[in-house]
Amino acid sequence: MAERAAVDMWFDPICPWAWITSRWLLEVEQVRDVDVRFHVMSLSVLNEGRDVPEQYRTLLDRGWGPVRVCIAVEQGHGGDAVRAFYTALGTRIHLGRVELGPQLYADALTDVGLDPALADAATSTGHDEALRASHEAGMRPVGTDVGTPVVHAPGPDGRPVAFFGPVITPAPKGEAAGRLWDGVLLVAGTPGFFELKRSRDVDPIFD
Repeated sequence: MAERAAVDMWFDPICPWAWITSRWLLEVEQVRDVDVRFHVMSLSVLNEGRDVPEQYRTLLDRGWGPVRVCIAVEQGHGGDAVRAFYTALGTRIHLGRVELGPQLYADALTDVGLDPALADAATSTGHDEALRASHEAGMRPVGTDVGTPVVHAPGPDGRPVAFFGPVITPAPKGEAAGRLWDGVLLVAGTPGFFELKRSRDVDPIFD
C-alpha cells in the first residue's frame, strides 16, 4: 500500500470559500493517498489594524468567537475533534445560515459529543495565544496578502509546498476532485510559480 501523505488546511469557519475547499479536500481524501488535517487561522487576526469596509469589520469583530471555540476544542481534544467540530459548525453556518453566537457553538459542540460549555471560549481571551500561534504557523509560508483557505502538503517531488486556495465552487466530487488535486500540486510544486487567478462571477455553491 502507498504511504498516505498528511495534508494540512488552515480555515476560518466564517469563510464560505474555505468551507467549500475543505469539502473538496475530504473528497480528495477518498481518491488519493492523503489524510487531511484541519487547523485554525483567523481572518480577524489577519485584518487587525487594516482599513477594511465597515460591513466586513463588523463580521471580523464577530469572527473572534468561532475561531476561539475551535482552538479551545483543539487544545482540549485534539485535531480529530477540530475536524468534526468544523464540519458541524460549517454545516450550520453555510448551509443552515445560522447566525454566529453562543447557541450555534453549543449546538455544534453537542453534535460532535463535546461539552457545550466550551462555547464560553467565544468571549474569552484565554486561548488567544494559541490561536495566534496556529494562525502564524499556517500563514508564515504563504504570506499575509492572502486569506483562507491555506494548504500545506508534500509536493510532487516530496518537498513541502504551501499555497492559498484553490477557490472553487462547487466542490468537485470523486475523481474530478482527485484530478484537481493533482493539478494544484503540479503548479504549487513548480519553482517560481506564484499566481493563477480569474475574477469570480458566481457566489459560493454548497451542493
